[in-house]
Amino acid sequence: ALCRGEVTALLGNNGAGKSTLVHLLCGLHQPTSGEILMDGRPVRFASPRDARRVGIATVFQDLALVNTADVKRNLFLGREPRRYRFFVDERAMVREARERLASLHVHVTDLWALAGSLSGGQRQGVAIARAILRGASVIMMDEPTAALGVRESQQVLSLIARLRDEGMAILVVSHNLGHVYSVADRAVILHHGKVVDTCRMSERSADEIVGAMSG
Repeated sequence: ALCRGEVTALLGNNGAGKSTLVHLLCGLHQPTSGEILMDGRPVRFASPRDARRVGIATVFQDLALVNTADVKRNLFLGREPRRYRFFVDERAMVREARERLASLHVHVTDLWALAGSLSGGQRQGVAIARAILRGASVIMMDEPTAALGVRESQQVLSLIARLRDEGMAILVVSHNLGHVYSVADRAVILHHGKVVDTCRMSERSADEIVGAMSG
């Protein structure tokens, strides 16, 4: 279960089923058995759009940013504020972008900079901010600190902690146990497609988690 105000780490070796589970939860694949509950009610997602409608957003490792578009455009892709129904409201877009990035402490000052020119940590921050602007209350992140340096990894982990403190439910897929221990409240451990352990992070040592991941 994903709980509001908590970070849950989804752990397992390669091939354990982490990506498949995330794809099921975000509507990319449909389950052949079992059910997904949202606030206690069963839900079914025929597509990622269905999942987004109920507030589930996924930030994949490739981030799905348009490198040739600027920051503000990436934040509002397909949802740009309008004036007179037909014209993009640039002022509203800039204002909302600045407010959301500032509230998340995402350090991107030039909203006209192309996404492709940003650092890895900035790109991760923009992708997460876009999910929030779309009304997400549940965010799933696939390897959010992969390929980031120490400083940028810490910035992303701090951002995840802020989202948790705002009451969001967060699922993090990560191979970095150090990062998991620094930000996650609970862990779900998979092995060969099955859940072999669920625990509070404080209840398991790193060696015990690695042992569970290895079966």
